Amino acid sequence: MSHADGYSRNGGAFPDEPRLTRDTVIRGPARPAPYIGAGVLLAAAILLPLMPQLYSFDAPRLAGMPFFYWYQLLWVPISAILTGSAYWLVTKEDRRRRAEARAGGPPQPGSDSAGAGLGGDRP
Repeated sequence: MSHADGYSRNGGAFPDEPRLTRDTVIRGPARPAPYIGAGVLLAAAILLPLMPQLYSFDAPRLAGMPFFYWYQLLWVPISAILTGSAYWLVTKEDRRRRAEARAGGPPQPGSDSAGAGLGGDRP
């Protein structure tokens, strides 16, 4: 396609966009806390229902149903809530990182430009 039809060499419909390269920053630096929190939530949702020593009891009964049945059924909505919370944490952090990269990101220590990375200044 040519430039006359409004498409850039980069393949997009916006000819004024800068060309994306391998060195183009699309996310800012990650903070580990949201990812650790998501991992803990997912680990709880997976590991606690897999530990039978926690629920291999007959009593207490709930509407005539033994504890080991209703305990497992209780983990279905709990796991959904924990998984949704982990997803929310990770996507919130990803949005923050993308916004930081669009804004230019924090200045790198020891460099004059915010876009300088391991490969030096970008053209």
